[in-house]
Amino acid sequence: MKIIPLSEGAFTVDKSKKFVPFDKATDELQQRTAGSLLVEVQPFAVQTAHDVLLLDTGLGFDENGVLQLHQNLIRAGIQPSSVTKILMSHLHKDHSGGLSQKNSRTNLYGLSFPGATYYIQKKELDFAFEKGFPSYITEELDILKTSSQVVFLDGDGILDGYIRYEMTGAHCPFHQVFWIGENQEKVFFGGDVAPQYMQMKSRFIAKYDYDGKKCMELRKQWWLQGEKEKWTFLFYHDIKTPVFSHRQTDDVNGNAQ
Repeated sequence: MKIIPLSEGAFTVDKSKKFVPFDKATDELQQRTAGSLLVEVQPFAVQTAHDVLLLDTGLGFDENGVLQLHQNLIRAGIQPSSVTKILMSHLHKDHSGGLSQKNSRTNLYGLSFPGATYYIQKKELDFAFEKGFPSYITEELDILKTSSQVVFLDGDGILDGYIRYEMTGAHCPFHQVFWIGENQEKVFFGGDVAPQYMQMKSRFIAKYDYDGKKCMELRKQWWLQGEKEKWTFLFYHDIKTPVFSHRQTDDVNGNAQ
């Protein structure tokens, strides 16, 4: 499998849930609002023998009228039209902004990847409309209700025999995570339950999580299992380490695979 991080940049976010761009070379975190978190916003493309997968869809910003996510894919040598599956961990605005685009002439939203199938927990979409702003931008999500490109999931399951999904809750009530398995490799995407590398190695309960204790326990469980089974972890919000592979760690240490 080929993994391609699609960084949209670094941001600080505070209790207002506004994502403010942060220049890592010149800006100072201490000058931001007290309690601000520094995060990367980073969807992932994963190329397999069967699919071009997209894991979450970023903030949905434009670059000169072109979706930033599309530009990042093109720079990586992937045409947006070639994306076949979009796997959504949840629908918070920093993960779902690139799902759809507004047509400047009609003022209506259309899905950003017309050739892809979108996999979304149905209860997460329902919750998004119940909860609303500022965590969810419902006008961007409305098209999901009726599109034939959307497959609504209910709980846990397997897609095409090689992608496993599990509804964990924890960060938000209906959050889901994914395992992608091919040729003895296993890639794990934990969304916002496992958003950063250092969080996997420390025990803490975050106030911004729906169930912080469950998040903490799941991170511990996944890290130990991933070490044993040689997973590759994808970290959506990590500033320095978007991808971490236990297989590569063994290669460096000279251990057998």
